[in-house]
Amino acid sequence: MKRPVYFQPHFLIFSAVLFFMAFAARRYNHSVFIFDICLAAVSAVIFIVMGFRYRRYVDNVVRDAVRGIQGANHAYLEKFSVPVVVIGKKGDVLWYNTKFKKKLADNQECMGESASRFISNLDIDTFIESSGIDIELNERHYTLLASEIDNGAVLYYIDDTDYKVTAKLYEDSRAVVATVNLDNRDDFERNYSDDDVNQAVVQVESILKKWVMTYNGLYIKNSSGRYKIFLDEKNLKLAIESKFKLLEEIRAIKVFDGSTDTTISMGIGRGASTFKECEQWSLQALDLALGRGGDQVAIKHNDDYEFFGGVAQGVEKREKVKARVIAKALCEKISQSDNIFVMGHQSSDLDAVGSAIGMWSVISKTFPNKTEIVINQNTTLTSVFLENFISHGYKDAFIDPAEARKNVSDKTLLIIVDTHSPNFVEDPELYRKCENVVVIDHHRMMVNHIDNACVFFHEPFASSASEMVTELVQYINSDALNRYEAEALLAGIMLDTKNFVLRTGVRTFEAAAFLKKKGADTVEVKRLFSDSLNTYKTKSQLVSEAEIYNNSAIACTDDRMNEDKDIRLTAAQAADELLSIRDVQASYVIYKSLDNICISARSLGDLNVQLVMERLGGGGHQTMAGTNLGKISSEEARELLVDAINELGSEMTDSAQAIKRRNI
Repeated sequence: MKRPVYFQPHFLIFSAVLFFMAFAARRYNHSVFIFDICLAAVSAVIFIVMGFRYRRYVDNVVRDAVRGIQGANHAYLEKFSVPVVVIGKKGDVLWYNTKFKKKLADNQECMGESASRFISNLDIDTFIESSGIDIELNERHYTLLASEIDNGAVLYYIDDTDYKVTAKLYEDSRAVVATVNLDNRDDFERNYSDDDVNQAVVQVESILKKWVMTYNGLYIKNSSGRYKIFLDEKNLKLAIESKFKLLEEIRAIKVFDGSTDTTISMGIGRGASTFKECEQWSLQALDLALGRGGDQVAIKHNDDYEFFGGVAQGVEKREKVKARVIAKALCEKISQSDNIFVMGHQSSDLDAVGSAIGMWSVISKTFPNKTEIVINQNTTLTSVFLENFISHGYKDAFIDPAEARKNVSDKTLLIIVDTHSPNFVEDPELYRKCENVVVIDHHRMMVNHIDNACVFFHEPFASSASEMVTELVQYINSDALNRYEAEALLAGIMLDTKNFVLRTGVRTFEAAAFLKKKGADTVEVKRLFSDSLNTYKTKSQLVSEAEIYNNSAIACTDDRMNEDKDIRLTAAQAADELLSIRDVQASYVIYKSLDNICISARSLGDLNVQLVMERLGGGGHQTMAGTNLGKISSEEARELLVDAINELGSEMTDSAQAIKRRNI
């Protein structure tokens, strides 16, 4: 900000020049002499008047400052033990004490100068409303306090350099505990020779040790495939800035003929009051990282989480021990319950409904407990399927959420399928009323997940919740399913695997074979995916009008499309269709549902669309995700989407290229 015009010294210089010119012209031209001398006199008068006004202005402001702190005169401010400066409304320096001149102004006069030299922001109201603002001047740290006066403000500079340096040193030296897990150590030992496994482990440990030494940490090997690392906060911040490049280094290890990814997961606890609490946080973060598919770092700080990595494809876990144990625990909970509700997620799809039908079937046919499926038939995306299913005599299997809430007791068991988020369940109020909760889900773990479940069956490597339920059925009562119920489960598997193309493993086909054995007709299941003519036209228009951005296809619905009651389903199908375009690695369809802008995201596994959707407040799986952005415009949604793609672009592209090279 410039100094006030009435205090500019060039007025004095201008007047002096005019007087000199007047006397110089006296011997040559009397008229010019008279004009110049008058002009010089006027200039001098203006300078004197303005100088007087400025001095009076300064006196008034300083007098107000002194009166504001109940002092008697200027000497009161001068005797302050801290630097003090009085600034006017225009941000100009009006007065300062000796300590301010010595410590902050380098013993130089700065009367009338802009105060921006001594404060980073000239918004006086900000200083007055705050309880103190930290600033740094001349390599010293100050807390800046301000008090308002009639024509400006009085600023007090509290020198607390020693305190802040000590506080920063303490903060930087706080302990950080990391727990590292070699994701696929068990798979290596099962499928490869000891020499190959040892070679892979040695390379992983070598990279880990080098990384720990880089950040002055301590490395301890606990057990097979599990390590402890101790760092301080300062070095953790440096590791965060590098975005944990060791994930890429370990992913690049070439063993087993390059056919298997070598990945680690790391959970970090920071900011806890004790080492023990830090370690507990690191274990919780590690569990979350593994629940999200591994190959990533999860950092827990109080209740907040931060994630890095997670771009590699998940590796199927082939052990069925967990499913057998879960089936036994589930049977015990069912035996202790009076009634059972099975519930999926909001706007339920074939996987949610199919897995719910599977659980209803095996429970109702094995136990005497009353079992019902909670579903909102007005918002489900499977209305055609439900109508067909109910027509075969299953009307009593379903119950409305409002009716279900009336029948909740202390011994009610709620089984939630195809979601693990309390915000996404079909009826959040029913979930809150039930004390006994079981979760069966395959989506990658979210931070805000159900944490009070008595049984939590979570398999991020499974293709679908229907696949997980099919495995449980085989351990609870393999004779429970009939043809229609088997077709419901098979439809859920086919939906989430895109007809056995994505995320399929050995267990997926084993589950499908079991359902086929129970009479599931693949032709009938295929008919469930048939579209109406209007839906097909809308889907075709979305595909034809899509644009390609960074190997991603982006499509957006218009007002006519948004009027379609099945727009959610159509958008998801269009996202699937866009993946058939050459060089498209991910697809995003922006659509409007119930006045909210939503995004349906899909990929073939090369790019992790879950990471993109999480940046926008959503979630899902590596190949299937989505988000609800609320009441914004489609243009704003596209800008947010592009920003998220750009933020994750380089890391995700590098991973996609590595996967492609390995496949070649």
